[in-house]
Amino acid sequence: MINFSKFNSIYELTSYFNSEDKCRKAIFESRWDKNDVICPFCGQHHCVSRTDGRFHCSHCKANFSVTVGTIFENTKIPLVKWFLAMYLISCHKKGISSVQLATDISVTQKTAWFILHKVRTLFKQDDDVVLSGVVECDEMYLGGRETNKHETKKTKGTQGGAKTKTPVFGMTMKWKTEEVDKETGEVKEKTHTYEVAKKVADTKSSTIIPIIRHFVAKGSTVVTDESSIYNGLSAYYNHVFVCHSEKEFTVGSFTTNGIEGFWGHFKRVIFGTYHFVSKTYLERYIDEAVYRFNTKELKESDRFSYMFRKALGTCYYKDVKISAVA
Repeated sequence: MINFSKFNSIYELTSYFNSEDKCRKAIFESRWDKNDVICPFCGQHHCVSRTDGRFHCSHCKANFSVTVGTIFENTKIPLVKWFLAMYLISCHKKGISSVQLATDISVTQKTAWFILHKVRTLFKQDDDVVLSGVVECDEMYLGGRETNKHETKKTKGTQGGAKTKTPVFGMTMKWKTEEVDKETGEVKEKTHTYEVAKKVADTKSSTIIPIIRHFVAKGSTVVTDESSIYNGLSAYYNHVFVCHSEKEFTVGSFTTNGIEGFWGHFKRVIFGTYHFVSKTYLERYIDEAVYRFNTKELKESDRFSYMFRKALGTCYYKDVKISAVA
C-alpha cells in the first residue's frame, strides 16, 4: 500500500509519480485489495485481470480499467498531470487559478478550469454535520463596491448590499484542547475551529434561523452580532450577541472573531486568487474555502491523501458543468 505521508513537497510527489503505471498502481491499491477487484458496474467481487491491463467481470461481463468509477474516468489528460494538479490544488493555502494551473502542468486554461471544478466537486460540504458547544454565526455579502464600478454598471438607489451582492452565511464551531509542548513539556491550551458556510437567497430571519437549527445542536451557545435577523434564537439556544455598533467586541469570553477570521480568509481566496467568481459556481468556491479552513492544521501529505481518496468516487461532466444560473 502506498504511503502518502512521504509526499510533503512537490519534488517528492513528482519524483515518485513519474509514470502512468505508478499512478494506476496507486489508484488500484487505494481502491481494491490485490486479490479482490470489485466491478464498478454490478459490485461483483474477484474480477479477473486481462492481458491488456484491464479487468473482466464474470457476472455482468463488463470490461473495465482501474480508472472507471473514479474522477479520472475517460480522461485524456495523463494521470501524472492529474496527480500534480491535485497536489497543487490541495497545498496552495489560498487556492490556485486556472491560468496558473494551466502554466504549471502544461495544459490549456479551459482544461485547467475543468480540472479545478472537477476537483471542487470533492469538497462538497456534509449537510449532516452537527455543530455543538460554542458556535459563532455571521453573514457577509460578496461583490464589488458600487463606487468602484463603471457608471454603466452601477445600480441606482443603492450603495451595495443584498441588491447588488450575493449573501453568504457561515457558522464556526470552536473548542479547546490541552496539548503538551514537545520541546518544553509545558501543557498549553489550543483552540480548534470547524466551519460551515452556505450561499443563501437572502439574510432574512426566516432563511437564516432554519439553517442554524439544522446544523447546530439544541442547547448550544450561539454567538452573533446584534442584527435583528437572529431574534428568536434564545428559544432554542443560549444566545449571546456582541453589539458591534457600540464598539463591543467581547461578551465575557465570547466573540465572533472565529467567523470573522474565516470571512477574511474567504475574501483573500476570492479577491486575491480568483478575482471574480460567478453566482453560478459560487457554492463550489465556498466549499473549497471551507475545506482549506477546516484542514489548515493538516500536513500537505495528509491533505493530498484525503483528496486522493475522495477522487476515487465517480464524477461526471454533468456534475462539473452547471447550466442553470443560480
